[in-house]
Amino acid sequence: MTTAILFGGLILLLALGVPVAFSIGAATMVAMLYQGLPPLSLAQKLFTGIDSFPLMAMPFFLLAAELMTGGALATVLLRFAAMFVGHKRGGLGYTNILTLTFFSGISGSAIADAAGPGAILIRMMRQSGYPAPYAAALTASTAVVGPIIPPSIIMIIYALQDESVSVLKLFVAGIIPGLMISGSLIGYNWWASRRRNFKGEGQRPPLDEMLRTTWRALPALFLPVLIVGGIHGGVFTPTEASVFAVFYALIVGMYVYGTLTWSMLPTILARSALLTASVLLIVGMSAAFAWVLTVMRVPQGMALWIGSLGLDPITFLLLVNVFLLLFGIFIEPLPGVMVLVPILAPMAAALGIDPLHFAIVVIVNLTIGMITPPVGGLLFVTAMVAKISLGELNKELWAMLGLQIVVLLLLTMFPIFSLWLPSVLSAR
Repeated sequence: MTTAILFGGLILLLALGVPVAFSIGAATMVAMLYQGLPPLSLAQKLFTGIDSFPLMAMPFFLLAAELMTGGALATVLLRFAAMFVGHKRGGLGYTNILTLTFFSGISGSAIADAAGPGAILIRMMRQSGYPAPYAAALTASTAVVGPIIPPSIIMIIYALQDESVSVLKLFVAGIIPGLMISGSLIGYNWWASRRRNFKGEGQRPPLDEMLRTTWRALPALFLPVLIVGGIHGGVFTPTEASVFAVFYALIVGMYVYGTLTWSMLPTILARSALLTASVLLIVGMSAAFAWVLTVMRVPQGMALWIGSLGLDPITFLLLVNVFLLLFGIFIEPLPGVMVLVPILAPMAAALGIDPLHFAIVVIVNLTIGMITPPVGGLLFVTAMVAKISLGELNKELWAMLGLQIVVLLLLTMFPIFSLWLPSVLSAR
């Protein structure tokens, strides 16, 4: 009964439009009172849930992304992508996909990708004759890559929930799945451009201009390489890497691109602090939610129940995918990881599923939920930026969403897509 109150209350509050953090906290409090647990435990678990050294990486990565955005990074990456593909048929569509994929290696946030460079790209595509719903759908679908390609806030949170996987391995394991999603969208844009006669923009720039643009883009493109390489080489921990990313972004924005000024820092710091506070509030409330589940031995009970069904690993993963796709419609990836991983990860481990493979399946699945109609979070952002209705956006979105589900099934059925690159790096 307590489990029904916990999940039922959460779903009801989310459906009523209550903010995610307060929905989780209120459902947890009601369940605690019903179970006879001391209410003060909610506050205690909220604070202990965010009392973690690895979690310190999250605010610094958010700040680094804000600094790079303030340093005109989106414009630099956009020019870099456009000079290779902008002149081709459907070139701005390719530019959209490549720019957001590059930017995802810095922001770690789908919302940041859609609201930052995504807004610029939607405006450019509309001015060039692309239908606004198509531009918005392509932007939302590509922004999904943000939390999958490192650095990723969701992966940091996942590693805190499941100690059998490390942040570094998650970072590396997310590279190929993220590129698979981007590749599928490139293929769709190729097909749509020919079917709907989307034109290219101008001519390929001369070689000297291409070299100058590439040189200018290198500092931005190197940041994710430096982060993953530094962690893998033992130069710094993920938390120290996030601090390095802040200083790197500050130096590049001020002294390389010259577009970041001291007067911009108070606004950037305030915006980063507000975003950090909202994320940490969700993390703390989710920690209390997970604690109640543990006290009631829900993970252990479900693991025993799944074991009694005699499911093979593939069947279990397919059932988890269906559940997460439905769950992801109503809740964002971050609280989804906090609430569900303590339950699902032990069940997957009991069936012999590689923890890293399972982690990538969960993260990609919950991230796809951000563009799943009717209430995916990215849909609202891109529809607002493009100034179109959700209905118009959804009509263009279904094919792209279907491609992403195909990629998810490939990741589910073939663990090599998630495990090959981490195995290669660990062997060195």
